[in-house]
Amino acid sequence: MKQGIHPDYHKITVVMTDGTKYDTHSTWGKEGDVLQLDVDPKTHPAWVGGVNLRKTGQLEKFENKFKNFGAMSSKKPAAAAPAPATKTEKKAEKTEKVENKAEKAEKKDDEAK
Repeated sequence: MKQGIHPDYHKITVVMTDGTKYDTHSTWGKEGDVLQLDVDPKTHPAWVGGVNLRKTGQLEKFENKFKNFGAMSSKKPAAAAPAPATKTEKKAEKTEKVENKAEKAEKKDDEAK
């Protein structure tokens, strides 16, 4: 470790808002200083539950913007569209169509004879 570039790490006393004290090590102040807290986990609204935090995400903004969109339309909601076919289902359908065409062609050849 290089000498002279690191802050002094010493013992201080922390006093919480309710008056409780505890000793810890810190780079704040000087050896033996007292750190008086104005806000701590016992009184801060975020930990106590006194604050309603606003939702500010993109999804929440979208939902707020369009929350009455469905209520404005007088139409009934459309039935759910069928799920898109998977690759295997598409291949099976394609194969079936080709087979049907081949069968039709055979029938026409048989009728022509």
